Amino acid sequence: MKKRIACAVLLGAVLGLAALAPVHAAYPDKPIRIVVGFPPGSTGDFIARALAPRLGESLGQAVIVENRTGAGSSIAAESVARSPADGYTLLLSTTANVINQNVSSNLKFDFMRDLVPVILIAENPVLLIAPAASPYNNVAALVAAAKAAPGKLTYASSGNGTFTHLYGELFNQSAGIKLNHVPYRGSTQAITDVLSGQVELSFTPATPVLGQIAGGRLKALAVIGKKRMAALPDVPTFSEAKIPGFDLALWFGLHAPAGTPPAVIDKLSSQLARLLKSADVKGVLAAQSIDVVGDAPAKFAEQINRENAQWARIAKTADIKAD
Repeated sequence: MKKRIACAVLLGAVLGLAALAPVHAAYPDKPIRIVVGFPPGSTGDFIARALAPRLGESLGQAVIVENRTGAGSSIAAESVARSPADGYTLLLSTTANVINQNVSSNLKFDFMRDLVPVILIAENPVLLIAPAASPYNNVAALVAAAKAAPGKLTYASSGNGTFTHLYGELFNQSAGIKLNHVPYRGSTQAITDVLSGQVELSFTPATPVLGQIAGGRLKALAVIGKKRMAALPDVPTFSEAKIPGFDLALWFGLHAPAGTPPAVIDKLSSQLARLLKSADVKGVLAAQSIDVVGDAPAKFAEQINRENAQWARIAKTADIKAD
């Protein structure tokens, strides 16, 4: 009888410890999805597909990339925000998600509240470009011309409320000028019309236009970011051109649903940080002019909060609303 009681007590203790053990202790024990809000072949898709197999090998589980396009990545972000907070559904987040929060009135989720940062993966510099035949060879000349004829010069964007639109409005406000905004339905036609000279300027991620710049069809007047690009060492940053507010390049990170266990966030962040330090990953991304960052969740969150305040101010001042 005493033996049975002792066994029962021992069993109860074991079960009690099991109940106290975190349910995510074995994470991951099934495949992980990274949801990308942009189409195959886009910069975000490229980054996700470069990391997915390497992260999967590191974690011992398959990591699947799923494209859910539309609304500037808001459809993808909402789907992840509404997913179980267990670390198995993640968002390839980007600058656009923070901007959307400030220009879209019909979002059914809150990016700042419903998703939490895992890691800041990388940055892709953004360029201010002009046709090769443009009379403007630097920002100072462009600003002088814009001040002499307010509203005459035009810049193309990939649509109202997109980051290419808001960078233009940031330029207007920081430089004290007035460029006329010409929105397009996507970046392809916008760049085409800059190439043809129908529009004088555009802000664009560097990767898609490097070939056109190298081929002498476009020229870059300045780069957004903290440093010059290795691929374009002669192109100054906006800071060097004495235009403030342009140190934040287009970034790509990873977010999880709010409520995801901290241990899961820490595991994902640490594994990805290790991968991003490898020469293999750095080389793959650098070939597309994508700079590895690897900031941990807390530092990433600080950057997002700063950017959110900046884009909120820009959108309010210019009364920008997404289509």
